[in-house]
Amino acid sequence: MLKRSYLLLLAVLANSFMYAQTTYLFVGSYNDAKDKDGIYIYRMDMETGRLDKVCTFSGIMNPSYLILSPDGQYIYACTETRTAGLGSVSSYRFDRQQGAITLLSKQPSGGDNPVYVTVHKSGRWLVNGNYTGGSIAVFPLNSDGTIGTAVTLLPFTDSSITERQKSAHIHSTVFSPAQDYLFSPDLGADKIRRFTFDASQAKPLQADSFIRTTPGSGPRHFTFHPNGRFAYCIEELSGSVTAYKYNRGRLDSLQRLMTHSEPQKFYGSADIHISPDGRFLYASNRGVENNIAICSISKNGTLTLLGYEPVQGDHPRNFVIDPTGKFLIVANQLSGNVVVFKRNAQTGLLTKTGVEVKMQGPSCLQVITYND
Repeated sequence: MLKRSYLLLLAVLANSFMYAQTTYLFVGSYNDAKDKDGIYIYRMDMETGRLDKVCTFSGIMNPSYLILSPDGQYIYACTETRTAGLGSVSSYRFDRQQGAITLLSKQPSGGDNPVYVTVHKSGRWLVNGNYTGGSIAVFPLNSDGTIGTAVTLLPFTDSSITERQKSAHIHSTVFSPAQDYLFSPDLGADKIRRFTFDASQAKPLQADSFIRTTPGSGPRHFTFHPNGRFAYCIEELSGSVTAYKYNRGRLDSLQRLMTHSEPQKFYGSADIHISPDGRFLYASNRGVENNIAICSISKNGTLTLLGYEPVQGDHPRNFVIDPTGKFLIVANQLSGNVVVFKRNAQTGLLTKTGVEVKMQGPSCLQVITYND
């Protein structure tokens, strides 16, 4: 009997080790100087939300937006943002065993102030959006994590009605659920630009069409519902979120919802994400409110505003929801802190965990869970 119990215990332990996982938080920032840390990696406790620093990387200016390769081995970043004439994209290897970041490559971004970068699911292509340069660039990715020379650079010259819209400002580049289209909100032109994408081609991105947004709205970030049938765009200048029905590249407007509690002279809406179960949408508001707006999502894709959660800092430029949906983590750029909130899966509401880490100018967060 004792032998059988011992063998059973060994089997349970072996099974737990086989499926052991570790979650990491990656932080990009505005460090304003190459001799200061710019990229930070933390190990995240998925019971408490605690963040333990693993490593940092300096030697690069303003790695303000990060994305990971599909296998989590490589980091790709927008770099030298807000540095006239020096916009770039760069790649790094993250060695989990050594707890170290190594710079692998760097390429010109094709325009000033790169602000968003995304990787195709094939792991073969990187797409970058340049805000000040008003352009989109496509780069091949090599198997060793290095970035090749851009194969496509598409500049835009459109404008719209407000002072900040005198020229095109690409603010994000987001693949469709099937990754056969790329959607790119242009804050300066009040357009969501649409491109076809064929990863098998030497030049995979082709300009297709665009969707007009409300004049003066300033579309910024864009996300798809997990079911692939709806999409949502946060509009920085209007303080609103527009919901769309999505089908094979087509966007049809469903609803436009103000995400601020009171009218303001200037809005600073920033980031937008949906919980993994597809039941709740979250949007960050910078400026006077400094909060996360919380919305429920109905079966037809429309939104209902539920409330707000203060972010415990200033200027929530970016936030992320971990893959389990248990935590929502906010990067407060101007107050220099990253704050972890617990997310109620039933109500969608947020509560403070007391977990906070500080650094200069945190501007982007990514979370990934590795099988150990």
